[in-house]
Amino acid sequence: MGRPGANPSADGGQAQKKLPTQYVNFVFFKVDPAWRRLSQEEQERGKQEFAEVVKEYHGKNGMMVLSYSMVGIRPDAELLLWRIAKDVESFQEMSHKLMHTGLGQYLEITYSYLSFTKRSMYVDKMDPEHQNPRVYIIPGAKKYLFVYPFIKTRDWYQLSYPARQGMMDEHIQVGSKYPTVKLNTTYSFGIDDHEFVVAFETDEITDFSVLVQELRETEASRYTLRDVPMFTCIHHADVMDALNTL
Repeated sequence: MGRPGANPSADGGQAQKKLPTQYVNFVFFKVDPAWRRLSQEEQERGKQEFAEVVKEYHGKNGMMVLSYSMVGIRPDAELLLWRIAKDVESFQEMSHKLMHTGLGQYLEITYSYLSFTKRSMYVDKMDPEHQNPRVYIIPGAKKYLFVYPFIKTRDWYQLSYPARQGMMDEHIQVGSKYPTVKLNTTYSFGIDDHEFVVAFETDEITDFSVLVQELRETEASRYTLRDVPMFTCIHHADVMDALNTL
């Protein structure tokens, strides 16, 4: 999607700066209706316990934890934690603590996507210098986040590299028309049910919608097998603000 990074072989053999692999997890929660029948004191205590765990792990060993609310937007997910870490064990350790908080006992994990960062094999001919920021994600600067997993058809992988690059040139050109939308592409081959997870950040919902509509008309779109479910998430810099929407 959008503007993927450069082909590692396209630098004429010169070594490119090595950036650490980031493991990425998008974990979505839904609250049991019984939570809202608890007293205000119990709810507040449970939220505080949950928030303390989030704050404990944000910044721990370089881990990033960002919080988003989907209350009133989707029926099957109300809270998202976007987690980025140096290893997957950190996700498991943190999740254990979260689910044993007062709030966590009333949460169901409805979706969870695991992926990691790496350099794309496709060359962005218009902006060949952009790939390093794409490999190393620094998220959270925009109000809205749009997340979805997707899978390419097997026919896509049977095409020659020049044929795929040609279609990606068109794809990248469309993405470049929407500078207000930041793309984060991560990879899930062999470690989850899908092949990619993409996360778009923007301050304008309509900018993202128009971008997606235009991308549907590109040749590469013919080779998308599945790109749902799609989540519209509202960013809250303080996790308690996100929890207060529940």
